[in-house]
Amino acid sequence: MEPESLGLEENQSEVLTGHAHDVTHVLPLEEIANLAAAEGQPAETLTNVVALIAKRFETQVCSAYLLEPDRANLVLAATVGLRRECIGNLRMAIHEGLAGLVAEQVRPVAVEQAQSHPRFKYFREAGEDSYQSFLGVPLIDRGVLQGVLVVQTVEPRIFGEDEVRLLAEAAAQVAPVVSEARTLDRFIAPAQERLWALARNLWWSWDHDAASIFRDLNPVRWRQVNQNPVSLLAEFPLAKLESRAAELVLHSRINYACRRLQEYLRADRTWGTQRAGVLRPCPVAYFSAEFGLHESLPVYSGGLGVLAGDHIKSASDLGIPLVGIGLFYGQGYFRQRLDRHGWQQEEYSVTDVTQLPLEAAIGKNGRPVVVQIETRSGSIHAKVWRVKVGRCDLFLLDSDVEANAPDDRTLTSRLYGGDARTRIRQELLLGVGGLRALKAMGIVPGVLHLNEGHSGFVVLEAIRMRMEEEGIKFDTAVPRVSREVVFTTHTPVPAGHDRFDAELIDEHLGPLREVMGLSQESLMGLGREDPNNQHETFCMTVLGLRLSRRANAVSALHGEVSRAMWTGLCPGKPEDEVPIGHITNGVHVPSWLAPQMFRLYDRHLGTNWHQHSSEARIWEGIESVDDGELWETHLSLKSQLLEFVRRRAVEQAERRGESREVLRRLGKVLSPDALTIGFARRFATYKRANLILTDIENLASMVNDPKRPVQFVFAGKAHPNDEPGKRVLQQIAELMRNPRFADKFVFVEDYDINVGRHFVQGVDVWLNNPRRPQEASGTSGQKVVLNGGLNLSVLDGWWAEAYDGMNGFAIGTGRTHADMNLHDARDAEDLRRTLREEVIPLYYQRDRDGLPRGWIKRMKRTIRTLGWRFNADRMVMDYTLKCYVPAAGGTSSDMRSAW
Repeated sequence: MEPESLGLEENQSEVLTGHAHDVTHVLPLEEIANLAAAEGQPAETLTNVVALIAKRFETQVCSAYLLEPDRANLVLAATVGLRRECIGNLRMAIHEGLAGLVAEQVRPVAVEQAQSHPRFKYFREAGEDSYQSFLGVPLIDRGVLQGVLVVQTVEPRIFGEDEVRLLAEAAAQVAPVVSEARTLDRFIAPAQERLWALARNLWWSWDHDAASIFRDLNPVRWRQVNQNPVSLLAEFPLAKLESRAAELVLHSRINYACRRLQEYLRADRTWGTQRAGVLRPCPVAYFSAEFGLHESLPVYSGGLGVLAGDHIKSASDLGIPLVGIGLFYGQGYFRQRLDRHGWQQEEYSVTDVTQLPLEAAIGKNGRPVVVQIETRSGSIHAKVWRVKVGRCDLFLLDSDVEANAPDDRTLTSRLYGGDARTRIRQELLLGVGGLRALKAMGIVPGVLHLNEGHSGFVVLEAIRMRMEEEGIKFDTAVPRVSREVVFTTHTPVPAGHDRFDAELIDEHLGPLREVMGLSQESLMGLGREDPNNQHETFCMTVLGLRLSRRANAVSALHGEVSRAMWTGLCPGKPEDEVPIGHITNGVHVPSWLAPQMFRLYDRHLGTNWHQHSSEARIWEGIESVDDGELWETHLSLKSQLLEFVRRRAVEQAERRGESREVLRRLGKVLSPDALTIGFARRFATYKRANLILTDIENLASMVNDPKRPVQFVFAGKAHPNDEPGKRVLQQIAELMRNPRFADKFVFVEDYDINVGRHFVQGVDVWLNNPRRPQEASGTSGQKVVLNGGLNLSVLDGWWAEAYDGMNGFAIGTGRTHADMNLHDARDAEDLRRTLREEVIPLYYQRDRDGLPRGWIKRMKRTIRTLGWRFNADRMVMDYTLKCYVPAAGGTSSDMRSAW
């Protein structure tokens, strides 16, 4: 039997007969009718009915799916054979899966080998791995589709015409029960439906009111599930959820949040509709190896990913037509644990996709998208997940599909894991596979934005597509594609740029190269600074710079460094004329601003201030805020940070089996009265987390000063292969066991967005002391600005263009030294001097009211002068006006200089 759907329409005879089971007299419809006669208990009735049908029909599975009120999705309402915990949680759109096909076509579907059918969708959580055959019929009551009734068997089974007819008749008896269930659900479960709608769009993650609804349902459990609303709701039975919502009087808040989400999604008068209308039919395709949107979606490692997450969120807020393309990492980045010696241990765990707001991306053909890439060593396949991020979509490619070889099934399991061959295959999937996925969905991007070199191969695939579509040769296609490419480079550290040897390039790009008619040397030349140097490896950054019309660094200083790094690409040109500009990074304000500060700004910056946060005038209102109000708000956030750090410190110690005495001490570490300095970032050696430790005696006297104490909170991960970085981390962690520092130094394990959020919202001072000029931008300090914290930083990255002498503190003057050891020694001394002479005295200088007026003055100045400049709305506006719209051909004027 061919795996095709069987429609029982008039004058059709598609249903196969032959070896079908004779069930004509096995399934008395009277029994179903008697069960269905019970009123008021549709859930119990449905359970009894599917059990009866499974037994009498001799199938291992019988399930009833209800059509949700939006009439676009089905939800599992009762089952025998599938996992019961999926009831109420397993959902599918009517355009996906075989049950969806029944609802979509409103006719029976019978399949002998379900898994070979093009509409088959695998739901891992349902436990349907062993079932082969499928028969589904629509549930129709009074002419209206109500749901789908399904039976499945372990062995392949050909369902005969009598079987299909009999199940359809049974469905007619069951349909009124389903109709009753749907009607009751509309009245008794509106909270559940609305909460699930909120949970499936990450908009909730930057809307404080929406997020607070989930937290209030169960604050302790909310924290335990890593603030994941999908996981939280999956644990709430309907009755318990309704009871809790009534108890907390949540219904009006839920309705309000849903209404605001719908208004947000439907808004047609945004900044983007006014300034970027040319992008609507052909959106920006933003490629990035990682996206840091929220801690519950672990497909990021650090700053690059969080920057990408903030970019797509601001694009959503501004109404910029943009889609994100990345990879789905089944094990994410590693979980960090420190042993008793302070040495970092890495742990990996498989992410449960059913606990994430993912859905299968659907192609133009109505089927889930699967991409295929040919290499010399075979094909790589990937399915595609869709994540709703406000008004934008993020598509994540996942190589865990049956068509792949075992090694390739785990290709996307870990972020930044594996050797060079794993990395190039991931990047091939991201670039070439990502663009093919967009094509399969009918998305034709007008701009390709490459966030770092990892996605550089997308330009080669775009050139191949243009050659095929327009019937042109490679040299003609290159400029046509390049004018639509924006390339952002993020690292001034040479080792941070991916390079591959010729053998790896030929193995993975050979088939694509041959289609484009290029020789191996021509292709290699695209990724070499010197195309004629046959000993040079292929650099992804060189590829991105060479094939893009617009390239940028991520701060003014980084722009200077990048032009100096890549002068070899422009022989004969002076350094200043190398075509690399800069757009300084910014952070997404609603994602990083504490709710308490948000409310303070609401009171003093004007209505809807956050919709204009990129305008300097909006922030002038901070000067009118009462000093006491601002300081008390800050102290409240600081108290929350200290409570968080203590709780995490105790949990860490318990996991290591520490003594009760140690647990008691860690439960009381840190003082709310002490100047609190935070440091949280990747533990690469150039970031010099241990710079403060170069004079341990001086540090001891500083933190133990009874009148003006100082305390430090640290967090961050070292790359698993970075032994020097791990030693720096260990040096910091060991201070927690040193009696002179035990109460003043705390290292919080497993740095992620959640840890970062607590840190940037609660510290007094943010410490940043990289080895200049190796910090491309750095955005953590920008998050501190929004919450009233002050930066103490080397004049590198964004701080080099932000510091005005009164809106924070600077370490040194921005001068460097050729001798790295001397450079570090000078910076260490400048750090100690600035703390001793500027930071500490200003913090502890109080008036009669106990307020540090001079400190508060700097808080206000940093918010007023930096809040508008270093936020993601300003950043995305810059990209839109200076890159996206010109790349898409949407400018009204562009006069070039005379010949």
